[in-house]
Amino acid sequence: MTTTTAPQDLYRQKRRRSAEEALDLLCDGDFIIVPTGVAEPPALLTALSDQRRRFRDIKVGQILPVRRFGYFDPETAEHVRHMAFFFGAASRAGGQAGWIDFIPSYFSEMPQLIERGLIPADVVFALASPMDAHGYFSLSLGADYTMAALAKARAIVLEVNPHVPFAFGACQVHVSQISALVEDETPVQEVGLPTIGPVQQAIGKYVAEMIEDGSTLQIGYGGIPDAVVMQLSAKRDLGIHTEMIGDGILSLIASGAVTNRRKNYLPGKMVATFALGSRKLYDFMHRNPGLEMHPVDFTNDPYLAGQNDKLVAINATLQIDLLGQCGSESLAHRPYSGTGGQVDFVRAANRSRGGKAFIVLPSTAKDDSISRIVPTLSPGTHLTTGKNDINYVVSEHGVAQLRGKSAKQRALEMIAIAHPDFRAELREAARGLNLL
Repeated sequence: MTTTTAPQDLYRQKRRRSAEEALDLLCDGDFIIVPTGVAEPPALLTALSDQRRRFRDIKVGQILPVRRFGYFDPETAEHVRHMAFFFGAASRAGGQAGWIDFIPSYFSEMPQLIERGLIPADVVFALASPMDAHGYFSLSLGADYTMAALAKARAIVLEVNPHVPFAFGACQVHVSQISALVEDETPVQEVGLPTIGPVQQAIGKYVAEMIEDGSTLQIGYGGIPDAVVMQLSAKRDLGIHTEMIGDGILSLIASGAVTNRRKNYLPGKMVATFALGSRKLYDFMHRNPGLEMHPVDFTNDPYLAGQNDKLVAINATLQIDLLGQCGSESLAHRPYSGTGGQVDFVRAANRSRGGKAFIVLPSTAKDDSISRIVPTLSPGTHLTTGKNDINYVVSEHGVAQLRGKSAKQRALEMIAIAHPDFRAELREAARGLNLL
């Protein structure tokens, strides 16, 4: 006769560790996988920061950290070092100085890289919801690449927090898989909406006018995507299939614009891989049958996302040339962000029947002294989305449609949406490149 240990008994067995005690599971040389953004576990990472000098060559891999923990320190990088999958405010300076290293990849392919051992996953530290009656925790705030890491890791440590929502989808882990549990009640970090100015509003208006009723949306974080969202409340039967769910989507649900009824893939369901927003958003996610959180190789797979008709992808870039090549992740050779899911969703929208992929950018930078639309990308720029994938490019001066156009036609389209002060200069440069 066999007996099964009840989930509550397993929980009691594994909740014996404080955050500091959980560090005993680490070995020198370990690679720790941490989820995206607010899904990072603050108690565990604070303890790791405080005790970082006791370790050697520990690496912490993460997309978009939202807190600058103590191990973000060039003086102790030989002990614990951040490994960036994408740079944000907390990690950008270290990446530009070189003491934070960078692993470039498409967001959609990160689970595969972990599964194949190309990105190590010795240990997982993740924020999780309280356990349900069946013994499952939800990694609702960041399923991303972390679910793949759970299957590879030697040790899994969950920071269980009552403020974390329990979401549905392929984002659960059973208590039997866990090495240690740490309990903490720190409120989940909230991330406010970005500032929206007149330039962002103008770009948002152009994009919103081209979004049809029944479209499915992928909306990233930033002033321009939020400016688009603000102008969609009168649309009908919109759907959501995105990598990030944020507060802007809540406003569309409240207005009745989002129903998910006309989605072809998972109709009736919103789909995302990580959350970034307010307490209101996190409460909305809790046991909501209309929302599923999935790993990023599901949400960002161009084939799967592209099964939705009228898929609209809205992504920003830092610089774009006259052929439509996007430098979205660096300022010349200096890293600024990362590849993320931009290429994934551009390709998904291109596959979609009636889909539209938008690359958005203000036409200038530094108080109109620099054109972001350039003859060729600055030397050293990290190319993100290539010319063959680009469809619509939108600035505050209009919309350029590039897909299917010749090099000469592309140059003319791009010059037309550049800032008027730079158009003559761009025409002259285009002639020098034999584009005009």
